[in-house]
Order: sequence, then structure tokens, then C-alpha cells
Amino acid sequence: MSNLRIHNVNVASQQVLVAPAALRDRVPVSDTIYDRVAESRQTIEAILDRSDDRLLVVVGPCSIHDIDAAMDYARRLKALAEQVDDTLYIIMRVYFEKPRTTVGWKGLINDPHLDDSFDIEAGLTIGRTLLRDILDLGLPTATEALDPITPQYLHDLISWTAIGARTTESQTHREMASGLSSAVGFKNGTDGGLDVAVNAMKSVCDPHRFLGINSEGKVSVFKTQGNRYGHVVLRGGSGGPNYDSVQIALCERALEKASLPRNIMVDCSHANSNKKPELQPLVADNVTHQILEGNDSIVGLMLESHINAGQQSIPTDLSQLAYGVSVTDGCIDWQTTEQLLLNMAAKLRSRLSNRSE
Repeated sequence: MSNLRIHNVNVASQQVLVAPAALRDRVPVSDTIYDRVAESRQTIEAILDRSDDRLLVVVGPCSIHDIDAAMDYARRLKALAEQVDDTLYIIMRVYFEKPRTTVGWKGLINDPHLDDSFDIEAGLTIGRTLLRDILDLGLPTATEALDPITPQYLHDLISWTAIGARTTESQTHREMASGLSSAVGFKNGTDGGLDVAVNAMKSVCDPHRFLGINSEGKVSVFKTQGNRYGHVVLRGGSGGPNYDSVQIALCERALEKASLPRNIMVDCSHANSNKKPELQPLVADNVTHQILEGNDSIVGLMLESHINAGQQSIPTDLSQLAYGVSVTDGCIDWQTTEQLLLNMAAKLRSRLSNRSE
């Protein structure tokens, strides 16, 4: 028996969590939905392999906090996706975990009630149910893999995964990504440097062994075979934006030097928009013109978008929350998103159809 004077001294409490397999039983998923996940992953891989000429677009709220608003957004996005499907492959951003520089709301999984109650089991159940319902509409889903345990609960319903700027350099996250079943985008470091993302892509291609939990919730040693669908996501950094043609060329050279595929996604938010969400359309327009002028390395872009523009703090009285407004980073509104993507599709339609020639 452990000596309580020296073991878990700073641990206030422990709570046993539902096992991943039990959560999957609690939120059943049809074979049709699993087929959609498989098909969407294959499409994303085809785009990265250049056998599909479309552009990946990961778009949606910075984070999910209101399930009703998320489904409202998903229905709008599904209708838009059908209009641009010949040119843009739309994936809904469904982010449940938020990395915090210091403190703050950590996302729907950790605190689904937005009251610091940290009802994680409820968060996982709500998150899994939402992913199932979005997929049932016919939309692929994307998320950030932050906690290394969470993918066992949710990742069978994820089509594309991001590793964030704060965790791209983490060995734990590189090992985890090597075993994920989806393509993985690695963001450049918070300083804007490419080395951490390039090194992560090299690492994730290889097999790894690491500790994790299995579907029954038991600690296990995992051996992965590597994930060859890692790619870089440029999100700018402390030195400023990194989406212009000069920065794209530097990224291409870094990937070539590392003998990695020249697959680049541009995150239109964060430092690339100087943390001003209303500037995202300008970034997207610049990316569009680069592709029109002959760029063949940009395979996707990311947008932070919600029903209504801006950002709000979480009030003590949750009834005061504005509908469809982000509680984390600010977003562009739906009308702006719709017009941006329709215009992009119209401009790129003929160019992308001939891109691989």
C-alpha cells in the first residue's frame, strides 16, 4: 500500500471514468455513419495524395459550447458544402478541447456546463452525440487532439485532426498522432517557426511505442505503424503572418529538404489575421490568388466561423449568453463565411480542375 504522506500529496480527489467501449455503447453509431467517416478520410487522403484536385476547407466555430447552435451551424454548412462540392471539400471544425496559455474555460469535454463543475463524463457523452449527429447530416468532422486519452472515446467519428501550436513539439502528441486513423495537420510553433512542424511530420511517419488506455479503459502499451498523412498548417506566429507567397515558398523548401510531401494548409485565423477575425477573408483571398497564379502546394485552409461574429466572455448567468457567438477566439459570421466560400469556389473551379495536369 502506498504511503499517503508521500503518494498523491497534491491530488484532491480521483474519479473513475466510463471506459471508451462503454461510451460507444451509450451513444450507438450506425454502420452508415461509420461508412461516411471512412469515405471522408479516404477523400482527404486522396486530396493529400493529389488524386483529388479539390481544396480542403476546415471551417467552423473556434470551439463548441452550445449544441443547438452547433447543429444550426452544421445544417447551414451542409447546404453550402453541397453547392461547392466540385471545388471545395468542406469539413466542419468541431473543437471540444482548448489549450490555455494560463487559465480559462478548457472546452466542452472538460466543462460542458460552463460552470467549473468539470463533468467530464457528461462532456464526452455530449461530444460523441454531437459528432454522430453532424455526421448523420453528411458532414465530415475535424477536431484538435489535445488530451492523449480523448481519442479513444471520440476519434472513430473524426475525419481530420489538428495538433496545435503548443503541442506540435510534444513527444506525447507526436506518438499519439502516429496511431491516429485520420490525416493530421501539425501547426507551426507559436513563434512562427517551421522546424517543430516539420520534425513532427517526420516523427509521425514512423512507428512508435507508448502508454495509453485501450477501449476497456486499461493502461496498455501501444505500438503504431506510423501515419503518412501528416501535413503542415501555417498559422503565423509571434513574428507575424506566414501565409504570403514568400513564406509559402520557404515552407515548400523546408518540406522538400526533409523529403516530405509539399502539403500545406493555411490557417486564416490566429497570427495570420493578427488575431482579428474580420481579417480572415483577406487571408483566404490571398491564398486563392496564389493558387490561381500557379501554386500547387496549398491543399487546404482553415477558418474560424460561427453564426454570429465576434467573441463573448462566459457570464455567471448563462442565460445572458448571446446565441451563436464564440466564447473563445472571435469568429466571422455565417453570411461572411458563406460569401467567402462561394466566391472562392467560383474563382478556383476551373483552376483546380486542371491543377494536377
